[in-house]
Order: sequence, then C-alpha cells, then structure tokens
Amino acid sequence: MTTKQQGHIKKWQDDKGFGFIETEAGESVFFHVSEFKTQRRPNVGEQVVFTVGQDNQGRKQAKQVQELSFVQQQMAQKNKQIRQRNQKRSAQADFEAGQKKRSFLGVGFYSVLILLAFMEDLSWLVVGWYVVLGLITYMMYAKDKAAAQNGDWRTPESTLHFLSALGGWVGAMFAQTYLRHKSQKPEFRMTYYLTVLINLAGLLFILAGGGLDVLQGLL
Repeated sequence: MTTKQQGHIKKWQDDKGFGFIETEAGESVFFHVSEFKTQRRPNVGEQVVFTVGQDNQGRKQAKQVQELSFVQQQMAQKNKQIRQRNQKRSAQADFEAGQKKRSFLGVGFYSVLILLAFMEDLSWLVVGWYVVLGLITYMMYAKDKAAAQNGDWRTPESTLHFLSALGGWVGAMFAQTYLRHKSQKPEFRMTYYLTVLINLAGLLFILAGGGLDVLQGLL
C-alpha cells in the first residue's frame, strides 16, 4: 500500500491545470488537476493528502490528491462506525452474559422451591403456584410486546407488576431477558425489583408457617 503524505498547495496555475504541493519535509511535488479528487479547482494554501508516484516519463508526481479536511472527516466517521460496532459487540456480550446469570437465577429459584417441597418444608401447591404464575406472567409480557408492535391495546404496567408480586417475577425476568420487553425503562425496572422483594418476603412468611394455611385455603 502506497504511503499517504500531507502537504499544502504552494502554487497553482489554473489556466494550465497543474500546480505544486509542498510536502511537510519542504519538498515541492508536481500535480495535475486530473489527480485532484474533488469536484472543484484547487486553492493555493489549502491542506491536502496525497500519494507520490511517477508520470509517463518517470518524473515524480503527486497522485490521488484529496482535501485534508475531507480525509479527516472520513477517518472520523470510520472511527465512529468502528466504535459503534465495538460498543454493540460489547453490549451484546454483556447482554448474553446477563442472560445466563438471569437464567441460572430463575432455574435456581425453582430448584430451591422443588428441593424445599421434597424436604416437606414447603407445600407442592406453592411450587405449582410459582410455576403457573411464572408462565402466565411470561405470556402476558409476550402479549403486551405483540400489542406494542401492532399498535393494539396494551396490558397496563400495574397488571404486570401485580402478577410479578403474586409470584410471577421469574416469568417476568425471563420475558425481560429473552423477549427484551420492559427491560430498558428505569422506572419499570425499579418497580419490578420492588415486586420481587415483596414476593420473597411473602415466601419467607409462608416458610415460617405464617401463611401456608391461608394460601391452601385460597387454592
């Protein structure tokens, strides 16, 4: 690849269509208007970028002469695109890592419930309650996302939070993770975390024996 050099137009003869570029090293290099890659005539004093080649007679000549500002703008745009691609890759990697963590958390929670049921520290009715509510909540998120995409009637956020607080927070977490729905709005996320705390507090109350009879009566 030919190395690009930088300089400025020292002399220009518009009637003859050629001029000279002074390099940063102080060397004067001939160039023809046909090598000026801009849809206008060159201006004396403007900064340019070029490569050095030879004409048909073997004499040194500037080739591919471009405005320095244009080249800098192109490089800045290219660097911006590279940064954006890297940011997207980083964000995707973070998202996938978060997916795994949330998946382990959800599966781990259900596993703990099942283990407690096997140990007879928790009723299987409670396990079933969480599984069913998780599925219902996930489907409600999916329905709401489809409605948002199609412009149909939306599910109120209060309904989604209510289902989460009742025990569907794992399904909500999976929906936010895999459907990418309601996962960016800070206010919604904060309320969601609050519903998780409320539900876990209720679960601890049941494990302590304070609410199991009530729950069984409701079921």
